[in-house]
Amino acid sequence: MTAGPTSPSQVPVGVDPNRPSIARVYGGFLGGKDLYEVDRQVMTKISDAVPEAVDIARGNRGFLNRACRFLVQTRIDQFLDCGSGLPTAENTHQIVQRFNDEARVVYVDNDPVVLAHGRALLEDNFRVRMVGADIFQPATVLENDVVRANLDFTRPMVLLQVGTMHHVEGDHAPEIMREYVDALPSGSYVVFSHFFDPQTPELSAIARKIENVLVNGPMGAGRFRTRDEIMGMLDGLELIKPNAQADPGLAVCDEWWQDGPRLTPLSDAARCIVGGVGRKP
Repeated sequence: MTAGPTSPSQVPVGVDPNRPSIARVYGGFLGGKDLYEVDRQVMTKISDAVPEAVDIARGNRGFLNRACRFLVQTRIDQFLDCGSGLPTAENTHQIVQRFNDEARVVYVDNDPVVLAHGRALLEDNFRVRMVGADIFQPATVLENDVVRANLDFTRPMVLLQVGTMHHVEGDHAPEIMREYVDALPSGSYVVFSHFFDPQTPELSAIARKIENVLVNGPMGAGRFRTRDEIMGMLDGLELIKPNAQADPGLAVCDEWWQDGPRLTPLSDAARCIVGGVGRKP
């Protein structure tokens, strides 16, 4: 397939201190210290617009962790993590190998700094690999020699697209996801999260404030989409129940099978990112 126009945030940043990085900004909101001043400026603008925006990053990360814990217990032992970003606490391989030390994980990113950090971290773990490829060009991932050598496409696997597709501009995201889902064996799962416009006056205002900083600033992308738009990226998947009270489908990331009773209410910002786990029949 031919992807749509490339936004600034889809171009590898590497060690350029004059361009903000998705991976560094996201890592910064999670407490990471590998930042340049330009990344801090983006974080400040987002926080000034929506002080509780950090809850979006934390909710997204918590969703990833819980989804991985759930899926590794289904006995699936191979994971393709697209747009993995800078290594931080509780990475995909750490979660799944805690339950199954033979689980294989292939991370994919196109940023040279992410790849260097990841390969250094994973040097002694031969069941985990880092691949340099553009996740918005599925063929470059699915046909990659390292991906094919380490993952068996005749057996079910888990594809992770967590916080990635909102960086695709235009209407190309469903096509990109379709190519990935078509390549998965039956019985595979997709873990997916996306910035969310709940289409209510107060919450949509929050979505638009953050989107304005991301899209109209040097990042160049970061769309908050509606439920229908997000579901259009998950066509062909059977979404599982996100918690005991809800029907199968998407849920606010913090409400996807949370670990225990919530002691404080969710912030409005936390309600502006949703996640789902779907099975390919």
